Amino acid sequence: MRLWTFLRFMRTVRSRREIDLERIKGMGLLAVKVGQILALRPDLLPPERCLELQGLYQRTHTKHAAPLSRLMEANCPPGFAEHFASIDEEPMAAASIGQVHAATLLDGRDVVIKFVKDDFEGPFKKDVARMKRWLSAVLFFSPRLRKVGNPMALLNHIETYTLDELDLRNERRGQIRLQDAIQSVKGEFPLERLRFPEIHTDISGERVLVVERVREPSIEDRIDDGSLGWEDLLQLFRIQGAFMFGLGTFHGDLHPGNAMLSEDGTYTFIDTGAICEAPEHVRAALFGFFEHLARGNLDAAFMAMLGMAATPPTGAKLERYMRDMHQLYDGFVGTSVSEVSLTQQMMKTVRTSVLAGCTFGEEAFPIIRSLMYMDGMVLRSHPDVDLITSMGPHLDAFKAIMPEASVDVPDAKQRSRPGGSPVAG
Repeated sequence: MRLWTFLRFMRTVRSRREIDLERIKGMGLLAVKVGQILALRPDLLPPERCLELQGLYQRTHTKHAAPLSRLMEANCPPGFAEHFASIDEEPMAAASIGQVHAATLLDGRDVVIKFVKDDFEGPFKKDVARMKRWLSAVLFFSPRLRKVGNPMALLNHIETYTLDELDLRNERRGQIRLQDAIQSVKGEFPLERLRFPEIHTDISGERVLVVERVREPSIEDRIDDGSLGWEDLLQLFRIQGAFMFGLGTFHGDLHPGNAMLSEDGTYTFIDTGAICEAPEHVRAALFGFFEHLARGNLDAAFMAMLGMAATPPTGAKLERYMRDMHQLYDGFVGTSVSEVSLTQQMMKTVRTSVLAGCTFGEEAFPIIRSLMYMDGMVLRSHPDVDLITSMGPHLDAFKAIMPEASVDVPDAKQRSRPGGSPVAG
């Protein structure tokens, strides 16, 4: 992305007018992906602007939809159409990368055909390379920005998961990785309320995917029509949390449009092309932080977060960190997401922790991003709920599938000042 394009993008986002989503889409794929990230950052933008940007996640008809004939000619092998009894000419949905058409196989099964609309890879890589060049210059003169905001790590994350999305074969590969992870803990932590749509790999390829049609409404749909129950959201947290904290392999882009919910409470995860891995030390630090926070054990929570520090602070620096964290979390436990957003709180926590020596690189952002998704869903559907306290029982359950070392998080009383006295808040 050229610098002037980024400045135009930021002017559009920060304008007092309603955000023109079509204008952002016209700036290129990277602009759309950055906009999707900002949609989860009420610490950077007013909440109402974030809600407007969340329209970038919706799969709706747009003026950028491509003709079916062109998509089939560009993406499908000879004889592809012979596998179908019918293919709808009009797309049922379109997004920044893909376009989806309803179809029926010869045996009568309903499917959807997902196409990559254009050759995005080359232009996208050029935009990322340009943005990295000018961002490197900015970081050279403002090195603290790298530690606190970590924009380069965020850009690398956007690049990785977007390139994964451009190869539709990764959706089946992602399903297999998640299914293998489920099987590995089937006895300790069954995930019977999760399924994946069937992908017809024999007639799919890099730029075209034939997949079972899922007719259940998405979380986005249920938020819009008011049918998303609080227990439904807790079940989603149980499933995604088990992957993030317990298994370390998880859906890297589980926004409200990528989780479908049936009437019997079964979730279907779609668009599994971007799968993320969380290193054990990252999982342990974040798990310990939330576990102790949910119980109101603030000192232990703050000490657990220091598991992400290359060199944990001691002496006066440790005392300052604990004092700043206590000030930040004074009165936080027990408040609703409408009073204090978890996303806003996490960004402030990241800043405070970085100053104490913690590092939040590319390996930490996917989990934080997933928590932002959850926070946004709660804020839109159940704003009066205390998310942190509600997480507590599920966090306890995750211990059954976590590595033993990850469960043994440090207690604040086990960490001392140089003089030997326990650290106090």
